[in-house]
Amino acid sequence: MPPNRYRSILFDLYGAFVRDLGGWVAVAHLVALAAPLQVDEQAVRSSVSRFSRRGLLQREVRDGQVGYALSDQAIAILAEGDLRIFDKLDPARVEDGWVLSSFSVPERLRSERHQLRTRLSWLGFGNLGAGLWIAPRRVLDRAVETIREVGLDAYVDVFEAEYRAFDDLPRLVRRCWDLEQLEAVYTAYVERFGPVRERWDAADPWDDPQVAYVDYVTALHEWRKTPYLDPGLPVELLPAPWPGTTAAELFAALQERLEPPAQRVVLDVVAADRD
Repeated sequence: MPPNRYRSILFDLYGAFVRDLGGWVAVAHLVALAAPLQVDEQAVRSSVSRFSRRGLLQREVRDGQVGYALSDQAIAILAEGDLRIFDKLDPARVEDGWVLSSFSVPERLRSERHQLRTRLSWLGFGNLGAGLWIAPRRVLDRAVETIREVGLDAYVDVFEAEYRAFDDLPRLVRRCWDLEQLEAVYTAYVERFGPVRERWDAADPWDDPQVAYVDYVTALHEWRKTPYLDPGLPVELLPAPWPGTTAAELFAALQERLEPPAQRVVLDVVAADRD
């Protein structure tokens, strides 16, 4: 498993479970929770050390056990992620218009420029042309905030816009966003986790909470990236039928069915040596 993948799985564990337990977990417990997910002890220890160096986790000893707690920065990142992962927005409306961001950033600030492009993409911006990005109007305020956070407001102009001419709007959208890739991601999710839902629809996850835990964390991990790829475009501009709708309903169903027994597994591991 690539290092970035197991690190992101561990961050999923913090976001989905550890945060609700106060934000701290012993390394030994984290190792036990990661093992069923095919993340070994060495990967856990190297990952938490890396997160600590980045300021996302803080090493703390509690009751004689070494563990790591979420930093304020990590808590803020997880809270923002929740809005994208669990509170998926309804599609934007064409009549609300668009926001345009135009920027020309000096080469000496290329690292900040790359960060800006990445964060605008996460907000739902697509590339309209050289240095010109477009997104649904509703992300305007968050875009302005993001540009200021990156520190490039001196090099960026932001506009509200309505599309008038001369292209066909659905074709323009396909030019700005890679909808084929996004469609493939959603389709793959449905193909992979549709059978998982069918299996649990025919069984009680409380009868095998360990498997439910693995299925839920895996489904969450794979779902977590999709909101950052999906700009939330108006539905009439998307190919029909759009698999994103089916995928979102699937994840919601898996969460409702599998999250409670998965939480029980985590509580049992954390409490195992307290009895």
